[in-house]
Amino acid sequence: MMKKIFNKILIIPVVAGFISCTDLDLVPIDEDASTSANFFDSPEAYQQALAKIYGGLYLTGNDGPAGAGDINTPDEGATGYLRMYQWHQVLSTEEAFVGSNFGDLNIRDFQNHQWTANTFPMGELFSRFYYQIANANAFVAQASSSENATIQGYVAEARFLRALSYWHALDLFRTIPLITDEDGVGAFLPEQATPQETFDFIESELLAIEDLLPDPGDVTYYPRATKGAAQMLLAKLYLNAQVYTGTARFDEAAAYTNSVIAHSSYGLEPNYDHLFLADNDQSTELIFVVAQDGTAGTSYGGSAFFANASVGGTMPRSEFGVGGWGGIRTTSTFVDKFMDDNVDDTFDEDAAIDNRANFWVDSQGGKEITDLGSFQGGGYAITKFKNVDRSGNPGASNEFVDTDYPIFRLADAYLMYAELFLRNAANTDATIALGYVNDVRERAYGDNSGNIALGDLTLDFIIDERARELYWESHRRTDLIRFGIFSGGAYTWPLKGGDANLLNGTATGPERDYFPIPAKDLNANPNLKPSDGY
Repeated sequence: MMKKIFNKILIIPVVAGFISCTDLDLVPIDEDASTSANFFDSPEAYQQALAKIYGGLYLTGNDGPAGAGDINTPDEGATGYLRMYQWHQVLSTEEAFVGSNFGDLNIRDFQNHQWTANTFPMGELFSRFYYQIANANAFVAQASSSENATIQGYVAEARFLRALSYWHALDLFRTIPLITDEDGVGAFLPEQATPQETFDFIESELLAIEDLLPDPGDVTYYPRATKGAAQMLLAKLYLNAQVYTGTARFDEAAAYTNSVIAHSSYGLEPNYDHLFLADNDQSTELIFVVAQDGTAGTSYGGSAFFANASVGGTMPRSEFGVGGWGGIRTTSTFVDKFMDDNVDDTFDEDAAIDNRANFWVDSQGGKEITDLGSFQGGGYAITKFKNVDRSGNPGASNEFVDTDYPIFRLADAYLMYAELFLRNAANTDATIALGYVNDVRERAYGDNSGNIALGDLTLDFIIDERARELYWESHRRTDLIRFGIFSGGAYTWPLKGGDANLLNGTATGPERDYFPIPAKDLNANPNLKPSDGY
């Protein structure tokens, strides 16, 4: 399988002599490595360096799940790029909360909306972003002069990965340093860019490489950044432009959403659950993923985090292909999105008609939180991510998973199109928008019994449908902010604002729509200013 081939490449160490370190917490990958002058001496060497950038989304260093870490951190296993990104995007919403043995590491600050510039591991994620960006910058600077067409394709992929990290950093932190390959090699203290400047850079990069990346059906290894991935990232950037810059760009978002949907290589996966299994690399719905392999590249983040952390109590470990950490559950507010107002307060999984309602109810103590410290102290478990294939066969390891983590997929584009129609974007149509939504719901219900009429298609419906379809895929925080209901008191859920009785949330300030520049970075770089409100 292409998946296995590329994952073997992912764990090949790459020298650090060419890394431009701008964060004082970055450490060399190999202090005894040779310099870039004699490292980049073949296309294979470029491929290894590019693989390091792909792997940086998931892996934490060059020695499996822990050891020879890429950044200085007291807990390497807990501070991988994707795992920390998930904490910021998922645990700060109604989709999940932390209990049991996951009460350390300050991650409850995220669910309580009580983070500060000193909250761990916020600074570690900031460092991961800039470690990725430094690697990409160095690769682009070194490889851009090559006349080899294959290497030029690698440059386009590195620029996509850099744009992805900059989008993540912009979305989470807003006012961030902007460092490119034109800044040269060597440590320096970068200036802080405005959100508009960062937005403009991401946009210009993606527009420049869009036609340099392969079409989705023409990839030679998995998971490769394609033209479809770049177009989807552009659509996401434009969809949220008003949040970032104050200027709506819905017309452009619709244009690129249409481009993604038009790719003949993409199609809805017939079975929703198959998107989150160990052989999900077979699906044509996935536009871009972070590849995971339980033996070739091991880490405690990504799908491994959700598959393990959500399994505990009476849940049969063999059905999930993991050992189970018993750490995270979901709130009653999220469960209620799958419940009809006319039924009683207990979710009946046997009677559920929406197949996306992947809840474990048995012995969980009900859907309301009663004991935050116990995995079975109220709050249903979620069974979405599993380390088994479509035949029920477990992955190679019950600790590290083979389930790739979706970053972009087609159903998301369908729901984006419908939202953009409701936001009056150009080149959107009511019939098409309704059709895309009902395509997603027919998969969820197994027939047309869950279909909606045009009069039901509202922005309130869309934000809830996005929750039902995309939960735990690291979209929710961004979505809630775009709809204006992440901070404030218009929409609350258990634990928001640190509510003491575990049943209701409280209003939070507008500064919660972004995270503060970490204190350790402010201390290290006098050019950085604290985030407003912090």
